[in-house]
Amino acid sequence: MTTLKKIKSPIEQELIDFEPYFKKSLQSDIPLLATILNFLYRTKGKQLRPIFVFLSAKLHGETNEYSKLAACSVELLHTATLVHDDVVDESYERRGAFSVKALWKNKLAVLVGDYILARGLLLQLENKKYSFLHLISRAVQDMIEGEIIQMKKSRKLDIDDETYFEIIRKKTASLIATSMAIGAASASDDPELSEKMYKIGQDAGIAFQIKDDIFDYQAKGILGKPTGNDIKEKKITLPLLYVLNNAKPAERRRILRLIKRKNKDSEVVKEIIKMVTEKGGLEYAETKMLEFKDKAVDALMEFEDCEARTSLISLMNYITTRKK
Repeated sequence: MTTLKKIKSPIEQELIDFEPYFKKSLQSDIPLLATILNFLYRTKGKQLRPIFVFLSAKLHGETNEYSKLAACSVELLHTATLVHDDVVDESYERRGAFSVKALWKNKLAVLVGDYILARGLLLQLENKKYSFLHLISRAVQDMIEGEIIQMKKSRKLDIDDETYFEIIRKKTASLIATSMAIGAASASDDPELSEKMYKIGQDAGIAFQIKDDIFDYQAKGILGKPTGNDIKEKKITLPLLYVLNNAKPAERRRILRLIKRKNKDSEVVKEIIKMVTEKGGLEYAETKMLEFKDKAVDALMEFEDCEARTSLISLMNYITTRKK
C-alpha cells in the first residue's frame, strides 16, 4: 500500500462516491465547453484538497452529502485557479500535459476558469450552504490578492520575509485552510471548530508551498535537473530570499540585477540555483517548512485519537516529504 493510499483508507468509500459527483459538476451542454471540461477531468491531479475535506469532516463526526458538496466546491475552485494560473504565468504545460491555455488559447482558458468557479458557487447556493459560500468566497479573495501582490513584487524585486509569507498564505495556504474548515463545517455546526481547522490547514498549506519552492532548486523530471521556473518568472521564494538576506549589499544587488535582466538565460539560472544550494537556502527553507508542519500536527494532537486524525497527521508528513 502506498503512503497516500494508507492516508486515504479511512475515507476510501467517500472518495469513490466523490468521483461521479465531481465529474458531473464538470459537464456542459455546449460541445466545446464539454470537451475542455472533460479534458480537465481526465488530467486531474491527486485531489489532495478533497482528501483534506473528508478527513477533516470525519475528525469531527460522520461524513455526509454536504461533505461531498464541500469537497467538490474546493476542487472546482482549485481547478479554476489552475486554469487561470496558466494564463497568468504563460504556462503551456500542466501535470505533464498541455495546459488549457496551450490547447485553446487565453480567451477560452479565462472563460472556462470563470465557468468552473461559477459552477462551484451555484452548487453551494442550490444547496443553501451559505457558510460554505462564505468560506469559498474568502478563499477566492485571498488567492487573487496573493497573486496580485506577487506580480507587483516580481516587477520591483523588493520582497521580504513578511511579504513572502503573506503571498503563500493567500495564494496557496488559503485553499488548503478552506478545505479543512469546510470539511469541519460539513460535519459540525460549530463555527469556532471550523475556524480552528482553518488555522491548522493554513500552517499545512504554508508548509506545502515551501516544499514546492524547494522543488524548483532540486533535480527532478526526466532530465534530472532543477527547473528554475521561479527564477525565470522573477519569483523570489524562500530559498533565494534566505541567500539575499544574508548576502553583502554588493552581492545582493548583483543577484537582483541578474534576475531582473537575465532571468531567461539558462547559465544565469544555473548560477543562481548553485548559489542557493551552496549557501544553505534549501536547508533553511526545509527548516521553516518543518516548523509550520509541526505546528499543524501539534494542533491536531489536541483532538481525540481516531483514524481520521492519524491520516491527517500522515497527510501533513506526506506533503512535506513528497517527491513531486
